[in-house]
Amino acid sequence: MKIGILETGLAPEELRDEFQSYPGMFETLLGNVDPSLEFETWTVLDEAAFPESIRDADGWVITGSKHGVYENAPWMIRLQQFLRDAVSAELPVFGVCFGHQILATALGGKVVKSDKGWGVGVHQYDVNASNSDWLANSAPTIRINAFHQDQVVELPEGATVWASSDFCPYAGLQYGANAASIQPHPEFMRPYEQALLEARYDLIPEDIHKAALDSLENPISSTDFATSIVKFLTQKRVKNAA
Repeated sequence: MKIGILETGLAPEELRDEFQSYPGMFETLLGNVDPSLEFETWTVLDEAAFPESIRDADGWVITGSKHGVYENAPWMIRLQQFLRDAVSAELPVFGVCFGHQILATALGGKVVKSDKGWGVGVHQYDVNASNSDWLANSAPTIRINAFHQDQVVELPEGATVWASSDFCPYAGLQYGANAASIQPHPEFMRPYEQALLEARYDLIPEDIHKAALDSLENPISSTDFATSIVKFLTQKRVKNAA
């Protein structure tokens, strides 16, 4: 199965030599679960680099980004239509952080820069797996590295919430059987989250920054949650094979 990664943001320049790109992080995270997966990246920040067709991959992952979906840049408008087409065609689509936000926007939701401020460090989320087979083996709570200010504040029609916290009530969303998303970053391991916090020290209030660094001592659920993402992306393939 070929997973198309829609790269919507780049790691800070000062971190690129030491760490993988965001698509590289996803390849590692998901490939460790299913080594048979194939990956191809399209850097959709450049409109000339868009996929030619939603059928260029069997499923799609949308990465995080420093941008806000409310900027309405031309590539974002084009990406929203691409996502609507992919969802309508019943291709698996999974969004993370900015990907979570632009998928919600594309399907009729609303995203704003939250008055709750920065959500950084390890955050804990309650999981409601009652309507999601791909979450059947998930723990009732998960801890994942977060790095965001923007949040989904109005849900698209028909969206269901599968992960939530007091800070981020709409942290995990699902749209029918083939589209889902999460606000935090399962692809961010501790070394990168820590480096990103240190690189963005001047942007984050000191007390929130310190609490975020302290939170990195908590174990995260990313490796286990990666199994759920792969199950989500491949469930149609498994059903067809059966």
